[in-house]
Amino acid sequence: MILSYAVPATLTWAVVGGVAHLLPVRPYEFVLMACYGLYYGVVEIGVVAGMRAPSTTWQVPQSFVSGVPARRRIMLWGAILGPGFVTRNPYAGFFVLLIAVAGIASTWAGIATAALIGTAHGTGRALSLLRDTRNIATADYLETVLKSIYWRTFDGYALLILSGVATIVLVGSR
Repeated sequence: MILSYAVPATLTWAVVGGVAHLLPVRPYEFVLMACYGLYYGVVEIGVVAGMRAPSTTWQVPQSFVSGVPARRRIMLWGAILGPGFVTRNPYAGFFVLLIAVAGIASTWAGIATAALIGTAHGTGRALSLLRDTRNIATADYLETVLKSIYWRTFDGYALLILSGVATIVLVGSR
């Protein structure tokens, strides 16, 4: 199951890394990361209301997985959910990774970094699914909401730290 999430995520992110390298981000990647991190960091920790994190509302349609063998269902879920681009991803920190990958000067280093991000993301999604399915009988909605709030707040603080680091790099490079 982990491979069905990690492999498509790795390949998708490697392609995204190659495409992101073509974006005109350099030499502004640290400015973009500082602004993005500050804005979404403040929003995620709940200081102010603002735009939701970039995401889609699309999830895996029931018709894709209904009535298909379990292995094919897992492969479909892995291919769609593993990379994290075409389904709902409520954490703003996810998309700052695209800015970081686009800012890498070497094409091959950008592709390799993106592939590692994909591997980590796909593996993380698979492992969290495995964890959640073990506790499905005892899980309640309130517990799920509280976990989501906790991780969004954590994501917000991580974005604020990233914003500060990017600002320090900008100030230090002048």
